[in-house]
Amino acid sequence: MPYTPRMYLSDNLASNVAVADWIRRAPKAVLHDHLDGGLRPATIIELARACGYAGLPTEEPGELAVWFRDAADSGSLERYLETFAHTCAVMQTRDALFRVAAECAEDLAADGVVYAEVRYAPEQHLAGGLTLDEVVGAVNEGFREGERRTDGRITVGTLLTGMRHTDRSLEIAELTVAHRDRGVAGFDIAGGEIGNPPARHLPAFQHLKRHNCHFTIHAGEAVGAESIHEAVQVCGAERIGHGVRITDDIAADGTPGHLAAYIRDNGIALEVCPTSNLQTGAAKDYASHPIDQLRRLGFRITLNTDNRLVSGTTMSEEFQHMADAFGYGPEVFEEFTVAAVEAAFLPLPERRRIIDEVVRPGYAAVRAAR
Repeated sequence: MPYTPRMYLSDNLASNVAVADWIRRAPKAVLHDHLDGGLRPATIIELARACGYAGLPTEEPGELAVWFRDAADSGSLERYLETFAHTCAVMQTRDALFRVAAECAEDLAADGVVYAEVRYAPEQHLAGGLTLDEVVGAVNEGFREGERRTDGRITVGTLLTGMRHTDRSLEIAELTVAHRDRGVAGFDIAGGEIGNPPARHLPAFQHLKRHNCHFTIHAGEAVGAESIHEAVQVCGAERIGHGVRITDDIAADGTPGHLAAYIRDNGIALEVCPTSNLQTGAAKDYASHPIDQLRRLGFRITLNTDNRLVSGTTMSEEFQHMADAFGYGPEVFEEFTVAAVEAAFLPLPERRRIIDEVVRPGYAAVRAAR
């Protein structure tokens, strides 16, 4: 049976956002989506039974989805990250990784996503005896299968993530370079931001630069503008994961400081994840989320899910939240989507093709139908 948006939303039940039909139909691009934060609840339960993992709080899919969302609604990034112990526990075999990746592609495509970069930390999937190369191979094969199942409606690249609190980032950077012609689009650093500055992993970023390989860095989520400064000016990040704390360098009258102006003027994309930001305390509510101020000041904004299961969201729901909070219509979401594809870790001709042949025509159809 083909997977449908209604089935997807049912499997990931956590919010009751009424999403407009035109938003559902609109083409979307997501640059910040964690593989281990977006599993189908039913899949987690089945994989747990298969591998003998007994740590789940419940084995009823709807209840499990709600548990993840409730556990993440703590206002603490560290508490938010604890939820991933359950998903990673069931992602330790080739078959599990293949399945999760294929279903991820299906779910994103069912929600109107035409291009996605999905990130994960290979070092977190070695408990079952897989090597790093085998982990990457299984995930890449899963995404190719997901693309096939959706008749090519979505293109998926992966970002290999090094963890801030471990010492394997250079190894993961080397893995990224080794697999970049086989589905890996780039590199990322993630995990608890407090006490784990990005410059700690400078050798990894230097290796990536020597090999002309793309990377983004989580920064400006739990730590302020100094984290963003280090990510960009010391490490050389091409994009910033989250980045909403750049507002710390914007005066009350809207005047950007030197760092904020540099980020804006150089078009360094911010991978903004509104619902996740509310959960981790980076923003108070949708209406006061800094995304609108940043957009009006001219920052390159991309809209993202972060973790679809853990945050109980979809790209369509993120769009709807922004439409409800700021009155955004198709023109603004086209702007966000084009910005995302322009910032994608893809060759320029492919970015242009997706924009000209998929995104622009898709939004033209949305406007014509309204």
